[in-house]
Amino acid sequence: MIDLLVFAAHPDDAELGCAGTIAKETAKGKKVVIVDLTQGELGTRGSGPLRLQEAQAAAKVLHLYARENMGFRDGFFRNDEEHQLALISVIRKYRPQMVLMNAPEDRHPDHGRASDLCTQACFLSGLRRIETKDENGQIQEPWRPKNAFHYIQDRFLFPDVVVDVSDFWEIKKQSIMAFRSQFYDPNSTEPNSYISSPEFLEFINSRGSEYGHQIGVKYGEGFIRSKMLGVDSLFDFIS
Repeated sequence: MIDLLVFAAHPDDAELGCAGTIAKETAKGKKVVIVDLTQGELGTRGSGPLRLQEAQAAAKVLHLYARENMGFRDGFFRNDEEHQLALISVIRKYRPQMVLMNAPEDRHPDHGRASDLCTQACFLSGLRRIETKDENGQIQEPWRPKNAFHYIQDRFLFPDVVVDVSDFWEIKKQSIMAFRSQFYDPNSTEPNSYISSPEFLEFINSRGSEYGHQIGVKYGEGFIRSKMLGVDSLFDFIS
């Protein structure tokens, strides 16, 4: 059983969207796993194999318990039974208390599609009549995470929750820059892309500053709930 399972359509989605939160939880000793759905092989820069290497480098920065790649087709995976069953098996393998996943809508269509796919897999994973098997051929027990949230990506979406990640912002930046092929590198000879300019990294800082400002801290990461939130007391919100 792990504490937090993070799904990402592409390697670097989790780093851009919620690496500060991940780093904050691993610093507390929480077990966190990232599962990338694709290798991001359709990206303008780099390659699938290279991005797998970069993903493992980022995993070390974030002190992940594990990181996997589902090998789904970048740009062409679907929210269908085959892909749902694959993710159900992963959820039942790790039995997370909480799941984070892609934004419900975004500039890249893979992000919203991954969000829908992961949301449905989280629910279906709790149904005992859906049978899946582990790597050893053993039937897995049903499991449904207690809660799930969507991290926010390129498009500005109003968050339901903002996490103070001020003390972990530098680690977030280090994890992003582990994907050296994707982001600004003045020595790169590859084509420019939407995320390869220095202005894109400035945007990430500005987004963190904006969300942090909303809760009175330096940097924040926003999340959108997937179901109604409950607390024992309204005083739980006092910070």
